Amino acid sequence: MSDNVGTSPTPLDDWLISSPAEATGSAAGSLQNDGGILAGDAAVAAPYDPESGFQRAEFGTQTLVGTVQYHERHVFLCYKNPQVWPSHLESSESDRLPRLLSAALKSRKGEMKKSTRLTICEGEDGTDASNGDVLIFPDMIRYRRLTHFDVETFVEEALVTDTEWLPGSPTSITGAYVFVCAHGSRDKRCGTCGPALIKKFKEEIGVRGLQDQITVSGCSHIGGHKYAGNVIIFSPVNGEVAGHWYGYVAPDDVAVLLDQHIGKGEVVDHLWRGQLGLSVEDQKNALELKRQLANLTEQNSSGCCQGSNGNVTCCQGSNGNATCCQNGPQKETNSDVNRAITEDGKDKTTPDEKISSSARRSRSRKVCHLPTWFETWEKEDTYAVLAVAAAGAAICVAYSMYKHHHSK
Repeated sequence: MSDNVGTSPTPLDDWLISSPAEATGSAAGSLQNDGGILAGDAAVAAPYDPESGFQRAEFGTQTLVGTVQYHERHVFLCYKNPQVWPSHLESSESDRLPRLLSAALKSRKGEMKKSTRLTICEGEDGTDASNGDVLIFPDMIRYRRLTHFDVETFVEEALVTDTEWLPGSPTSITGAYVFVCAHGSRDKRCGTCGPALIKKFKEEIGVRGLQDQITVSGCSHIGGHKYAGNVIIFSPVNGEVAGHWYGYVAPDDVAVLLDQHIGKGEVVDHLWRGQLGLSVEDQKNALELKRQLANLTEQNSSGCCQGSNGNVTCCQGSNGNATCCQNGPQKETNSDVNRAITEDGKDKTTPDEKISSSARRSRSRKVCHLPTWFETWEKEDTYAVLAVAAAGAAICVAYSMYKHHHSK
């Protein structure tokens, strides 16, 4: 099945309905769509299906970063379960709530201050995710028991004017939320990989005793069937919630996502598709900047870049990787270098800070912490860096022209 995950922003009409809805009719009727989700435990029993499971030929073959279309707010409607969701929400005549909510969001999109995505997640009456409940991220707000009679008022008050829809008894939600695409009627790959990942997440969360801190739910199509298993994680980082998307997630990756992303607040780079609030280009730039910062840390911690005058110099390797160069004979060994690298990546060592005494040699290198959590790098910071780089280039050109003019 083809995917329309591009690098240019997709109109809200196309991706707002990233959720199929569900059918109140018979489950058999709901499963007659292409791909069809497997029923019950059978979905979990075939995670390594050679055509749709984690061992399929295409698994892990494509670049993930930059495959999340820009959106600033993600709305989840709790409604039934993946086994009865039809392929497309807008075609579900038998379930008015998701269909009417999708239509209302589309009709009011031009009036909303924030671009908004809608997805369906599992709902079960009598739980914290009862049918009709609405979760809004990154606001971390839950509204209770939305009905099709209330849709227009809810959209007006909660999403257009950004006030509270009081009939829904808004409450704050806490902890981490993990959504796994398990929309088998939309694509068989999601129907095969999703249930297996949900099962594994719940097992690993139970082992860690985090049932009260992490919520896991199956969700409808979010875009990018070919990247299944697809996972979205909303978790607090430095006091703020950031929604991160992961693709090609296999059961063996679940522990890493729990321990590294949710536990430590560190993005798992090789699975990262993108983030709520970042454009496609910003997502790509974010990962590239992080890698550059990591390379800078590694270079300075290895001590390989000690020039003859004590300054750090680097050159470009043939394979595109930065390698260290020497400007002259190296008077001190790598262990003699003791530099403090600030978080902005600038070398603060002054020329007179020579490393000569035996006491200085005995010290270990100090490398200050560089941020590994990209959410702290705002879009404005990226623009600022680009502006500085452009200004520097302009100065170099102007100076070159000046020298050329006066040399005549």
